[in-house]
Amino acid sequence: MNIRSLTRGDGVVIGAAVLLLIASFLDLYSFDNVPDSVDLPMLWGSGPVVFGVVLAGIIGAALVVVSRGLPQAPKVAGIELGQLGAAFTVFAAWSALGNIFDVTGGYDNIEGTNSDFLPSPGIGMILALIATLLMAAAAIATPLVPALKAALLPAPRPAAPQPYGAQPPGGYGYPGAQQPGGYGQPQPGQPYGGQPQPQQAQAQAPQPPAGDFSPFWFAVPVPRPLFAEDGSPTPIAELAPGTWYLAVEQRGAALVAQTQDGRRGVLQDTSGIQRG
Repeated sequence: MNIRSLTRGDGVVIGAAVLLLIASFLDLYSFDNVPDSVDLPMLWGSGPVVFGVVLAGIIGAALVVVSRGLPQAPKVAGIELGQLGAAFTVFAAWSALGNIFDVTGGYDNIEGTNSDFLPSPGIGMILALIATLLMAAAAIATPLVPALKAALLPAPRPAAPQPYGAQPPGGYGYPGAQQPGGYGQPQPGQPYGGQPQPQQAQAQAPQPPAGDFSPFWFAVPVPRPLFAEDGSPTPIAELAPGTWYLAVEQRGAALVAQTQDGRRGVLQDTSGIQRG
């Protein structure tokens, strides 16, 4: 799971899930004129609240975050994992709203009930409603609002890349470097002393890429597919925000990018990329 692919909207979902977990240990309801020494039940003391609000909200948040961090999110019954998680968060918010209006499940409708001792929503139930509303709003709005689609963690600045295909000075094959066979030993096609002819030095020197293009590091603002160089419509990988990739060639408006595992492909949508 790549945490750098998480967005700001996912950060809101995670924060709301933490708030919901904290609220679950607070009071479910409260009474007026009740001494502080009286222990009131927390959210875990009510089955409908636990299953309909707490667990539904936490499970929904987990599904939303996991679907964003996986390169290829699985589907459940044909529904994408993120969409299923968003549905869970909406259900949790709806259940929390219902428990706010009727915190004791119809106890106040019993004939003869003393209205002076009817409970009101406790701090835990109120915080649970706020948390689930934030969670559901962020899960639904993240794919639609550009500010929420931005990367949650900033991408680290890469070191200055060497030209693609270049070799460091002094390495094997570099003109003037010591060649196998020992210092001063003539090699085939070389004069005594081991120094290559100018024609050999020119052949051994790394050739720069064609044209004026210079390889550079870049990061994408949102997940984008990487297609095969042969023009196949099926993506071979997905570039995630917060990760640096090396652009090795330019083809019109598209870039040929190389991933960390050495795979190369064509990035067709280069709008909004961040150069390193």
